Order: sequence, then C-alpha cells, then structure tokens
Amino acid sequence: MKTTKKAVISGLAMIGTAVLLAGCGAAPESTGASAGAGASDYLPCMVSDSGGFDDKSFNQLGKEGLDAAAAELGSKKPIEVQSQAETDFASNLQNLVDQGCNTIITVGFLLAPAALESAKANPEVEYVSIDDTVDQDFDGKTDAPNIKPIIFDTAQAAYLAGYLAAGTSKTGVVGTFGGMNIPTVTIFMDGFAQGVEKYNADNGTSVRVVGWDRAAKDGSFTGGFEANDTARQTAQAIIDQNVDVLLPVGGPIYQSAAVAIQDAGREIALVGVDADVFETDPSIGSLLLTSILKGIDVGTKDAIVAAGQGNFDVAPFVGTLENDGVGIAPYHDWSDRVPAELTSKIDALKADIISGKIIVESYLAG
Repeated sequence: MKTTKKAVISGLAMIGTAVLLAGCGAAPESTGASAGAGASDYLPCMVSDSGGFDDKSFNQLGKEGLDAAAAELGSKKPIEVQSQAETDFASNLQNLVDQGCNTIITVGFLLAPAALESAKANPEVEYVSIDDTVDQDFDGKTDAPNIKPIIFDTAQAAYLAGYLAAGTSKTGVVGTFGGMNIPTVTIFMDGFAQGVEKYNADNGTSVRVVGWDRAAKDGSFTGGFEANDTARQTAQAIIDQNVDVLLPVGGPIYQSAAVAIQDAGREIALVGVDADVFETDPSIGSLLLTSILKGIDVGTKDAIVAAGQGNFDVAPFVGTLENDGVGIAPYHDWSDRVPAELTSKIDALKADIISGKIIVESYLAG
C-alpha cells in the first residue's frame, strides 16, 4: 500500500478534472446498502487521523458533522475511534467493522490506503473518505464502489487569504509551513503563494513568501500534525525571516505557531485552516487575521444523513468557492486593520474565481 510522494501527487493531478466534474453535478449513485435498516438502527462511525478529535480543526469538524447527522437521523450513538499514529488505522477500522458500523468515515489523506483495504474486505459497509479520493491505482476513479470521497479545492480560498496577507503585511514578508509535504497540505500553501503573486502583480509590490517554493514543490514541514516543540521551532525559524503574517497548515500545529508569535513580541498575524479558529480556539483569537475554511462538518453531515436514509451516494463531493465548500472566515479582531478597498478587491477576486476568469492552480483544478 506504500506509494511515493511523487506518485501520489501525479495520481491526484490525473483525477482532478474527473472529480471536479463529478462534484459539480454528476447524477448521484446510490449503493442502497443502508436501505434495509431504519434510521434508529443505523450506526455511523468515524476514525480520526493522528491529530485527534479535539484538534480544533479537521478531525473536530468531521466529528461535529457526524454527531449532527446522528442527531438529525435519530440513529444509534456514533462510535468514534481516535488514532494515535498511522499504525492504528487498520486496527481501528477493523474494530468499527466488528462493531457493526453501517457507514465508516475516515478523516484525512493518510487513512486512504487502510480505508481501501477495509472497504474491499467489507463490501457491505459504506465508507466516506474525507480529503482523499482513494484512487490508489491513479486511474481517475475511486478504487472501491462503496467509498464516497469528500475533498476540497482549498487553493481557491487560500488564494484569497494570500492576497489578504500580502495586502496587510507591513514587512513585505509572509510565511507558511506545513505538517507534511502531502497534497492536502500543500494545496493551501500553493493557493496562498498564488494569492501573494496576484497582489504583487496588481500593485507593483514584491511581497515575499517564505516556507514554500512553488516551483520546487517543497518548503518547511514539521513531519507530523502534533502541536509540539518541533512545530514551534519551525514557526520560529520562519518568523525570524521578518515575517508578519504566518499560515501554519496541519491541524494542531497552529497552536505551536501561536506560541512562537506570542514569544516574538511584535505584531504578527496568524492565518488558521479548516475551521474558523477564532471560534474554535478563542484563546488565540486576537492573533487571527482570518482562517481558510473547509466545510468538512457540512459535507460529513450531508453524506451521513443520506446514508442513514438509505440513499448513500458515492459521487465525489468537491468543495469550492462556488458551492461554499471552501472560503475564508471573517477578520474578527483584525477587521479595523484591513482596508475597505482590500476587502472589496478580495470579494471581486472571489467572484472572478467562481466565474472562471481566474484559475487557481491545484491538483484538483483540472
């Protein structure tokens, strides 16, 4: 089940156009696997990535969507299993199968190989894959007929955040770093850098991005998704390059970035990811310029409600600016520091991305 990073990125690029077409209006396909059971007997379940369900980010959003769906359905109480490491994925999935779960949601790109193995071994169980299409053979199709992908073209929203960051930076240097060099992380960094490039082109400026090289497809990474001293040191190394806006991509690693910002003793804006971190973690709200949003909770809820009603739909959902699957959060405490003309320009850019006038490059853009 192992693949190289290059192969993964190549395969994901191949499927981009097909998946986006599916997400933008292909007819739903239903396996009917839940149709025989009433909602009260339906058991939805979830496996987290290593960040855990209290990461105030994508795992937490997935759990919130699952819990909301179960409440709406009046189903059995969901079973949620937390992974401490990648070595837990297969056993956690088997544990849920053994407990009779009707639908299992896997949260995160890294769970895809284990999810595929489990789905093939248990064709009667429905699977929802958040952040991966589960196309391990790179033929442009999900590799098992009982898996629904929920994925997000976050480059579009990150583009807006990059433009915003460049427009609010006083030092002319903005930075980013990630948990791991995988497509679902670097898609944020790519979009962010493209937004900065657009700002420079529009305004004759030369705002720099440190921590990510679009041409080399490499940059600063912590090697995982834990809030730890490695993440703090990585953030500090970027801040030391005169950065005054910082985008950490990787669930809880934003917490370590916040510590580094507070230790710096100067005004540095933080950009959150996945959830509106101002709402999920008010303790660092004053640092937040905005957050790049993924509608994981909404996508998860919709998929589980459909499954619980016997209408499990395996057509991929792709979150975009157009369908509100991605976006940027309000500026909250930073509102008075963002010029009105910059806000208006970002609104115009959003409209141009939705219309197709601006194409934001990503492995999902086709």
